[in-house]
Amino acid sequence: MDPVDADGTAAPIVRVAVACSPSAGRAFEMTLALPVPATALDAIRASGLFERHPELGLGEPLIGIWGRACAPDTVLADGDRVEVYRPLTMDPNEARRLRARNARAAARR
Repeated sequence: MDPVDADGTAAPIVRVAVACSPSAGRAFEMTLALPVPATALDAIRASGLFERHPELGLGEPLIGIWGRACAPDTVLADGDRVEVYRPLTMDPNEARRLRARNARAAARR
C-alpha cells in the first residue's frame, strides 16, 4: 500500500531494492516503497537488514547504489538498488593466489 498524505492523497513514493550478502553463499534482497525524499540509509533501516544481521550494522555501513559507493545520506531515485557490503576478510589478490595454490596442489595428487 502506498503512503498517504494528511489530506488523503497519495504521497510521492520511490520504489527501491535493498540487497546484501550477509555471509558467503547467502543473499538478502527486499523491495520497498518509501516516501520521497528517501536516503540510502532510510531504505536500509526500513528493510530491517540490521535487525536480521546485526553484524552488518557495526560501525558505519559500507553501502552503494548499483555497485557504486555512496554516502548514507544519498537521496534515492525510483528503481535504485541499495547494496550493503560486508568488510573483506581477506585481500582479494591473496584469496586468488591461495585458490590457485590449492588447485595446483590438488592436481598433483
